[in-house]
Amino acid sequence: MDDIDGTILRALQVAPRATFRQLGEVAGISEQTAARRYQALRRAGVMKVVGIIKPSVRGQSEWVARVRCRPDRMEPLASSLARRRDVAFAYVASGGAEIICLIRAPLGAAGEEAIAKTFPARASVTDVSIDLVLHAYDPGHPASRWTGFGGHLSDADRDLLLSGAAGAGDDSQEEVEHDETASDAPAVGGRLTADDATLVDALVQDGRRAHRELARICGWTVGRVRRRLRALERGGALVYDVEILPDRLGFDLSATLWLTVTPSALDRVGTELAAHDEVAFAAAISGERNLMVSVICRDTAHFYDYLRTRVAATEGVIGYAVSIRVRRLKQNASLVVQGRLIQPV
Repeated sequence: MDDIDGTILRALQVAPRATFRQLGEVAGISEQTAARRYQALRRAGVMKVVGIIKPSVRGQSEWVARVRCRPDRMEPLASSLARRRDVAFAYVASGGAEIICLIRAPLGAAGEEAIAKTFPARASVTDVSIDLVLHAYDPGHPASRWTGFGGHLSDADRDLLLSGAAGAGDDSQEEVEHDETASDAPAVGGRLTADDATLVDALVQDGRRAHRELARICGWTVGRVRRRLRALERGGALVYDVEILPDRLGFDLSATLWLTVTPSALDRVGTELAAHDEVAFAAAISGERNLMVSVICRDTAHFYDYLRTRVAATEGVIGYAVSIRVRRLKQNASLVVQGRLIQPV
């Protein structure tokens, strides 16, 4: 991957449904070249844009689970967890006998029952610890906030990406103008309806599907698709994640830091660490270690340097533990199979 690919990835993190014309302008290449570059990355299974309904819209919270099991029973348990719809992220940690995953389930008795079904009693599981995600430090974006792959966006580039209509690049101006007066479906803001199921499933498979394609899949008009997306996005129900496989880009060490932070400094520390290029996710959680930070580095030396210079210099951190990620199982909406992002069956 070169700087052009890095700039395209950064641009997609700012505006996941930016047109290829916009991507080309910020990367200094033609619209056609931007499309080829994007498609090459996607076909290679290196990255994928997916649409995600925020868990809170469905009445769900997020829980971090650490599951320890017998090494000889790791594979079937890992496969079972990764394929569950209520499991968002999953990976095998160092030692090969622990799986760390993010589960979406409601609070209260209903949530306890749902989580219990996720980890049925079996001889292979030796221990399970579960903590509630209290607050994710994501400045306007979902979980994949890692920007260490390179590329650069100026303020003007960001303004360009955010100012244009997001439609994955294939809707004509005539259709846009027609949309202003169309009224074949009411907008209901950020609330999901039964009619949204097909639209959401299509965006989970590919968050950059064009309006025309979404209209064909849903049996709607292009205008209705555009208005529904606008309502869900502006209502905060629908967000987009740019899934990336760092090891395919030369970043071979991923780790989770479990930090103990003084309560008075928790918000400041979480916000500060989340802004680091090496950090993909940072969240305040329940439990003895009250801050979880996912870090992506090139190698061991890079990771050690990050720990001793960036984390060590952060006032308020009074303790930490490290889990090295040895194998990714699931990246939000996609399974990771043989080093590729694939759609779950």
